[in-house]
Amino acid sequence: MNQYTKEHTHSYYAASAKGMRQRPALASDLMADVCVVGAGFTGINTAIELAQRGLSVVLLEARRIGWGASGRNGGQLIRGIGHDVSGFARHIGADGVQYLEYAGTESVQVVGNRIREHGIDCDLSWGFCELANTPAQFKAFKAEQAQLIESGYAFETRLVAPEQIREQVVNSGVYAGGLVDMGSGHLHPLNLVLGEAQVAESLGVRIFEQSPVLELIHGSTVQVRCAGGTVSAGTLVLACNAHLEELEPKLSGKVLPAGSYIIATEPLSEEAAAKLIPHNVALCDQKVGLDYYRLSADRRLLFGGACHYSGRDPSDISAYMRPQMLKVFPQLADVRIDYQWGGKIGISANRFPQVGRLGQHPNVFYAQGYSGHGLNVTHWCAKLLGEAIHAGHSKGFDVFSAVPHMTFPGGRALRSPLLALGMFWYRMREVLG
Repeated sequence: MNQYTKEHTHSYYAASAKGMRQRPALASDLMADVCVVGAGFTGINTAIELAQRGLSVVLLEARRIGWGASGRNGGQLIRGIGHDVSGFARHIGADGVQYLEYAGTESVQVVGNRIREHGIDCDLSWGFCELANTPAQFKAFKAEQAQLIESGYAFETRLVAPEQIREQVVNSGVYAGGLVDMGSGHLHPLNLVLGEAQVAESLGVRIFEQSPVLELIHGSTVQVRCAGGTVSAGTLVLACNAHLEELEPKLSGKVLPAGSYIIATEPLSEEAAAKLIPHNVALCDQKVGLDYYRLSADRRLLFGGACHYSGRDPSDISAYMRPQMLKVFPQLADVRIDYQWGGKIGISANRFPQVGRLGQHPNVFYAQGYSGHGLNVTHWCAKLLGEAIHAGHSKGFDVFSAVPHMTFPGGRALRSPLLALGMFWYRMREVLG
C-alpha cells in the first residue's frame, strides 16, 4: 500500500468523506499577507485564525486537504497535551505549567466550538475512557481524577473498577479498570478538516492542492516557489509536521515520522456494537505500544495502534493489526476487516509539540511534533500562531516556544533506527515488568 500517492489513502474515512472536492493547483504568482504550507488541522485552522483577524492567506498543499495524519488518525478528541507537563517547569515556571494544563483542557473545547459554530458534520460524540493495563495504572487514575476535580474540571469523570469494566465500558477481559471522561470524545477527522477548509474559504482563504513547495527564498518578503507559480508573503507558516521532509532541515531533524495503523471492521449489528462498547466511548490503553479504538457512526470497530519507528510499514496492515484486535476482542474472530490503512505522525523527542519562529528568519513560524495527540493540540497551536502573527505577541505562543527541543541524533538515515531501538527497550521493560 503506497502511503505517498497524491490522492487519499483507501481508508474508511476517505470512503465516507463528505464534501470532498478537488481544489486547483497553484498556476500563477500571488501575493498575500501570510502563506501557509500544509493543509492539515494546523494549516487549515491557522488560516482560519488569520483570516478572522483580517489577514489575506494563501494555503498550499502538496497533495489533498487532510491527506496526512489529520485525515487518517484515530479520531480521538482527548484532553491534554499528551503527557505530564510538570517536567517543563524549569523552562516555563509554575505559571507556564498551569497554562499548559489549561490549554490541554480548553483545546478540546476549541474543536467542539468550531464544530458547533459552523455546523460541521463529523460524527462528534462525547465520552472517552483511559484503560489501565495494570493495577498500578488504575491507582494512578485515582490520583488523576482527584487532580481534575481539584482543578475545577467542568466535565463528569468516573472511575470504573476492574469488575465493572465489561458491563459499563468495554466487553474485554484484559483491563484493570478505567477512567471515564465525558469532556473528551471522538469524531470523523477527515470530515472535520474538510469542513474546516470550507470555513477557511468562506473567510477568503485561497487553497491550492497538488502544489508541493520546491523552494523557500527567505527575506522580509518570503517567496514560496511551486511548479506553477510563486507566492510572495510577509509571513510564512510551516504546518507540514511529519511530511516536512527536507523543505526546512532545521525543523525536519526535530521530528521523527513514525507509522501508525488502523483497521476497520465490517458494520456490526446494533446489538453487537452495544455489547462491545456499551456507551460508545473512545478508548485507549496505557501500553508503550498502545491500542486505541472506537466505534464509527455506522458501528464499525476502528482499531489502531502499533506505532512503528523503523520507517518501514507492514506489507499487510490487516494481518499485522488483526491479532492485536483479537487479544482485546476474541469474540470478533469471525468479523470481516473492510479497511486497513496507515500514516505518519510527527514524534518529538520530548513528546511535546514544537511551536515557534525559525531562528534567523523571524517571519517564519511553525508548529509540529504533536506525537500522536494532535487533534486538539493542532487547533490550540493554530490559535497561538494566529495571535502571534497578527498581534506580534502571544502569551501562549511564548510559553509553548520556551520549551526546548533537541534534534534527533544520527541524521536522516539513522534517527529512525536509533529511536526504534530505544522504543524496543521500553517495550521489553514493560513486558518483563
